[in-house]
Amino acid sequence: MSDKVIIFDTTLRDGEQSPGASMTKDEKVRIARQLERLKVDVIEAGFAASSEGDFQAISAVAAAIKDSIVCSLARANENDITRAANALQAAKAKRIHAFLATSPLHMAVKLRMSPEDVLEQAKRSIRFARNLAEDVEFSAEDGYRSEMDFLCRVVEGVINEGASTINIPDTVGYATPELYGEFIKTLRTRVPNSDKAIWSVHCHNDLGMAVANSLAGVKIGGARQIECTINGLGERAGNTALEEIVMSLRTRKDYFDMVCDIDATQIVPASKLVSQITGFVVQPNKAVVGANAFAHASGIHQDGILKNRETYEIMRAEDVGWATNKIVLGKLSGRNAFKQRLHDLGITVESEADLNEAFARFKALADQKSEIFDEDIIAIMSDSAMAEAGEYYHFISLSQHSETGERPKSRVTFRSGDKEVSSEAEGNGPVDASLNAIEAIAKSGAEQLLYSVNAITSGTQSQGEVTVRLSKGGRIVNGVGTDPDIIAASAKAYLSALNKLHDPSQVKLNAQMTP
Repeated sequence: MSDKVIIFDTTLRDGEQSPGASMTKDEKVRIARQLERLKVDVIEAGFAASSEGDFQAISAVAAAIKDSIVCSLARANENDITRAANALQAAKAKRIHAFLATSPLHMAVKLRMSPEDVLEQAKRSIRFARNLAEDVEFSAEDGYRSEMDFLCRVVEGVINEGASTINIPDTVGYATPELYGEFIKTLRTRVPNSDKAIWSVHCHNDLGMAVANSLAGVKIGGARQIECTINGLGERAGNTALEEIVMSLRTRKDYFDMVCDIDATQIVPASKLVSQITGFVVQPNKAVVGANAFAHASGIHQDGILKNRETYEIMRAEDVGWATNKIVLGKLSGRNAFKQRLHDLGITVESEADLNEAFARFKALADQKSEIFDEDIIAIMSDSAMAEAGEYYHFISLSQHSETGERPKSRVTFRSGDKEVSSEAEGNGPVDASLNAIEAIAKSGAEQLLYSVNAITSGTQSQGEVTVRLSKGGRIVNGVGTDPDIIAASAKAYLSALNKLHDPSQVKLNAQMTP
């Protein structure tokens, strides 16, 4: 019988640590519901002590999720652990995830604690957490660069105190597959009570080996939990990509002889949802979920595929959910059909007024394009959620003129606070002119780090999805706007980013002491 691998998803916590990837409470709940449909075993909803906003988001996820374990990260101290427990009160199944650095570098430079003090604090924190939850995980931050003898003592100590999962992160992405696998194996061999806990791996992608290291951790090391994110989202170069782990285990079951409970057909919908909400576009050649993952341009490859799919494909596009991009609604579709489709997509609408507002947006879009796809509906609901949040800036209308040989001009009308304002400006192009017009009124002084355009679906009728990344005062935010008109989508994205800079609730501790 094949061993089960527990899939621990940290998109909502570690994934959110990508600069500009912060999510609202409602967005976290929507992603969590999709993760539940994906049948993820554990959903790490956030870091409760990092901000009041994160606390509320974890509480909302805990209340919404029924089938998955909901988890909150906490530093190994009583205040953080208590905060995590309080945020998880509504969860049907909950886990407290406490972490403490164990590498010589982190202990000396960051914690400024002696190894013995770290050992005692680790044990004390797990003992305290076990009084608040039965399911407790301990992470040895920077575990892979820790001294083996000391790490064995720490792990043995926290297992004795009741830790049921032991996570050994490669926090900085330093590991290589064989060495990391052997490191986990050695730990499990040397810790006397290792059989009393599930061992977990949490790898970062700084050298592009997060997935390989994680798989080595389970195959060679004997770990049975993998911590990962949708699309490999995460700070720096990202985390282990969930979709690559799942399909590796499935496709090479002959080698790994392990299974997981993930519903693979929900992988692509999850990928698209996370991409749209965060504004982090999936690269076309990304494994499993990239637009080109199942595309064949070579004539030789095309001929082979036509004769037998298995000549050049080791998995089917339908198996990971690529077949879900079907036309579902049009301009003649009614309110009930729209409501049913929202239900099918796992989108919950709290009130009839919210449904009416979203349906009005749908009808307006249907007047502009004849075919409405699932991705269009997700984008509509994202815009609705933003509007519900009470934006300081809100797009109203735009007009622009561009002519070859002349500098483009744009006039943008938008709401600023409780006032409707209009502004005109020139620019190097119509997008530049439109953003200049907004900035002339907003006077944010923010630095623009990124401007990106992505087609939500295929064809020239597709809605454009624009991401604008701004930086100001050490804060980095992403704004996302969608519209069939790229210029209007750009203005919406810029205003969305300005809203995040303006909203004090978006300011949160970016925990640097995390696995």
